[in-house]
Amino acid sequence: MLRALAEQRELLLIAIRGVDDEQAARRTTVSEPARGGSVKPLASGHRVWTQFTVRADGALPDGMLDMDQYRMAGGDTPAGLVEEYAAAARATGEAVAALPDPDCAVPPPRTPGSPPETVHRPVRRVLLHLLRETAHHAGHADIIREALDGADTTAQR
Repeated sequence: MLRALAEQRELLLIAIRGVDDEQAARRTTVSEPARGGSVKPLASGHRVWTQFTVRADGALPDGMLDMDQYRMAGGDTPAGLVEEYAAAARATGEAVAALPDPDCAVPPPRTPGSPPETVHRPVRRVLLHLLRETAHHAGHADIIREALDGADTTAQR
């Protein structure tokens, strides 16, 4: 599963390779995220879900409900976001490698909309969530890149 996650991460990074600061912030579709905006929510998502998995206490991870952490901000650059994402992905891999069993179950973070009963989730399910999110953002980044300059991840692999 970590290998599949790394492959999807690679596709996302191909879609933003060679993009300058202005291009990373430009919206080329009607949806909100620009290409750089595809990387930032994934870095934040990795940190949040890794924290929840490692703590395994059901506590809300730091900043999980702060939606600004998922959007490009002034001063964000493609290179900086890629570094941030790489660090978050490494931390996820290290956390999973340190687990005694990837099928161990952890309580999900309690949010305002959580059901009253706690349903523990296997860490594999958390990884599947990260994989789905990464694939989703990689596809979105590919569409945004094609709209910007015609490049696509298939041709650039």
